[in-house]
Amino acid sequence: MPAWPTDVIEKIASTDDLHIYPFREDGRTYGTPTWIWSVVVEGRLFVRAYHGTDGRWHRSAIAQRAGRIDAAGATHDVAFAPADPALDDRIDQAYEEKYAGSPYLPPMVSSRARAATVDVAPAV
Repeated sequence: MPAWPTDVIEKIASTDDLHIYPFREDGRTYGTPTWIWSVVVEGRLFVRAYHGTDGRWHRSAIAQRAGRIDAAGATHDVAFAPADPALDDRIDQAYEEKYAGSPYLPPMVSSRARAATVDVAPAV
């Protein structure tokens, strides 16, 4: 997957304002923007579905493999792919650091959310 420009990924990493909207089933219409948590590991952007693989946006992202995000004051066309499970522990750590103290953190590092980790890259 293509890499994010360093300045862009650093801005995204430092904010908590990511909205995701994968394409709907028709592959042309964007879904409803959904605010979600995001983390950056090794210069790559990852998101997780709180409700696991049954979450609507997650199902669309994995099925359509494309859509948009709004993050750090900009809109980006993106590609979605299941994340490499070998990175799960590092992604957990990034969530624990970025969202420490939140009552929503434990579900985001659960096996249910880990199974719904998505790698988000700039569209080609």
